[in-house]
Amino acid sequence: MTSTGPYPHLGFNPAPGDMDLVRDMHRRLSDCAVEMEKARSKVARLMNGSCWEGDAAVAFREQLEGGPLPLNLKNGARSVDKAAKQLDLWAMELGEFQRRAKKLDGEAETAREALRRAQGHADKAKSGTGHARVDGGVALDKADSRVETAQGDLDDVLKRARSLAGEHEDTARKRARHIIDATHRLAPHEPGAWDKFTDWVGDNLPDILSACAAVLGVIALLGLTAIAPWLLFLAAGLLSATAFGLRVSDPEVLASLEDGFTKGELDIDFWCNLLGVAGDFLGMLPGLGAVAKGVMKAPELLSATAGPAGEAEEVLTLGQRIARVGVRAGTSIKTVGVSIRTEAAAAEGAVSVLSHPRVLGGRLAPIVEKVDKPATILGAGTAVYGVASSFVGALDNDTAKTVNNLLDGPRTLGLDVPATAGALHFLLRGAGEAS
Repeated sequence: MTSTGPYPHLGFNPAPGDMDLVRDMHRRLSDCAVEMEKARSKVARLMNGSCWEGDAAVAFREQLEGGPLPLNLKNGARSVDKAAKQLDLWAMELGEFQRRAKKLDGEAETAREALRRAQGHADKAKSGTGHARVDGGVALDKADSRVETAQGDLDDVLKRARSLAGEHEDTARKRARHIIDATHRLAPHEPGAWDKFTDWVGDNLPDILSACAAVLGVIALLGLTAIAPWLLFLAAGLLSATAFGLRVSDPEVLASLEDGFTKGELDIDFWCNLLGVAGDFLGMLPGLGAVAKGVMKAPELLSATAGPAGEAEEVLTLGQRIARVGVRAGTSIKTVGVSIRTEAAAAEGAVSVLSHPRVLGGRLAPIVEKVDKPATILGAGTAVYGVASSFVGALDNDTAKTVNNLLDGPRTLGLDVPATAGALHFLLRGAGEAS
């Protein structure tokens, strides 16, 4: 042994690093990022006046208006979080490197012991003592061959250890480079145009998806494209479902809704978040319902169109049977697609519950028909304005948010809820009862 380090049989350390120290640094940076994000959120609430009013609040906002603090907190939190994630990755990689190094050290121990024994036999053969003398030169050749084999085995282990050391160094350099890149977002560095755009997309992705879903609804309603309306209907439902998932997984949105329902903090953010979650939920239900019903009806359609297997199946070759299975699989997939398309087209054309003959004798049907198109366009307009206001600071103000909420609230309750209920009723019970 040439070293008393953690890998004495290798003679060097191919995977240096302290796992406990790396994990401790990761934890500290993660906690720091969380606290900085909390501070940014509090400053944002103070700036928009949602949780502090009065002369002192006005003076505070005037001091921070246009200043670097909110941006610096935002950039700093993201930079520290990125650095923490890189440390977390490095901790996992370092653990794997050290596990491999430990295994190689065990192999080196075995190889060195085999080499020691082979060299002992070779020394005996050379000195002509023991049983090695009986075979003369043959014994010496065998002993030398064993030494060469044992030395080759040891050299192979050491070679793999040196290769591991190279991997370790390359990975460490890569992680260090990523950590350095993360600090480019720290204040007072000003992010570039692309960074600003990607940050904006990341911060407002649910609103962007909701706006796209609303615009698809307008396109389908007005027939502005050759794409089938049912396909736009499904696409809008998928976008709404994605936006809904992002909203309900956002801690800030959940905290705002919880404060509103439990503490009575019915500020602008609460209503924006509530209407956003409700709108996305209503937007995804008909599309998901169409897909679910289409999938459930597909086996029935497939069994109705499939021919009997018959006795001819028994005389088919293996290749013919495989080909037939492939054809059946393709037919099944096509049948599912056709079934989903049929149900989506039916749901897309379903009437609102308010137009049902049992609701006030159907007297609301003409009104619903007249307001449906303007309401759809209005919903898309408010959604697009909300996205634009997040990108253009001049459009982002409490007055505009209040107007948007006043327009979206009655429209959601008065039109979207009955329309969604009508589509679901159509899907679940059939066209006969819903029209």
